Amino acid sequence: MRHARLIARLDVKAPFLVKGIQFEGLRKLGDPSEYARHYYLQGIDEIYYEDIVASLYERNNLADILRRTTEEVFIPITVGGGLRDLKDIDIALKNGADKVAVNTAAIKRPDFLNEIIDQFGSQCLVLSVQAKKKGASWEAYYDNGREPSGLDVVDWVLEGQERGVGEILLTSVDRDGTKKGLDIQLVRAAGEHLRIPLIASGGVGSPKDCTDAILEGEADAVAIATALHYRLYELEDIRTYCDAHNIKTRRIQPANWLERR
Repeated sequence: MRHARLIARLDVKAPFLVKGIQFEGLRKLGDPSEYARHYYLQGIDEIYYEDIVASLYERNNLADILRRTTEEVFIPITVGGGLRDLKDIDIALKNGADKVAVNTAAIKRPDFLNEIIDQFGSQCLVLSVQAKKKGASWEAYYDNGREPSGLDVVDWVLEGQERGVGEILLTSVDRDGTKKGLDIQLVRAAGEHLRIPLIASGGVGSPKDCTDAILEGEADAVAIATALHYRLYELEDIRTYCDAHNIKTRRIQPANWLERR
């Protein structure tokens, strides 16, 4: 039996939760902390917050949202977007994040990964990789999928592993928001030689897309956005489908007082 985590991905353009397609055409959906609370009460394993304009403005604006979220949500929370130095990492962790995800700053200066690990430990560090198809391979992008890095995705995730990151968040920009399913070839290629957990993201439109990523792509976790935000499926639908395909997902019981509110 395979074990896997289900993660709710919340892209934020403060103060709103937003969602687009291939990182473009963003639509405002509401208060991100309310969505996070809803998913927590449904039993989601983790929350991933991404400040999608942080790299553009060179700052992360999620501190207030994080503080509000952690008042009522008691599961691991990862925050990414615009984390450029150790002070940014420290602020995110002190405001309630359990883990931080870095992309742009790591691509521009890979030694930043080692500095984070030395200061805070590998367990709190996620390397976020935004991938676009390029011929027979994939190229890593940064600045919310706008800028090509020239780095091959597979080479980059393996370098991240060797530098000591705790896990990889791999997002297909081509599939993001399309509901066409994750890029299984990408997931499998990136994870083939990984010894650390791999989170697959970008394109989930059905419960089957999740099981495909886990069983065929051998992902350790799946990050879901559109399918949850637009209520195409409830979390329980996805868990039940996973159970039917011999995939064990954690069933978290949230605090009773929260359920009664």
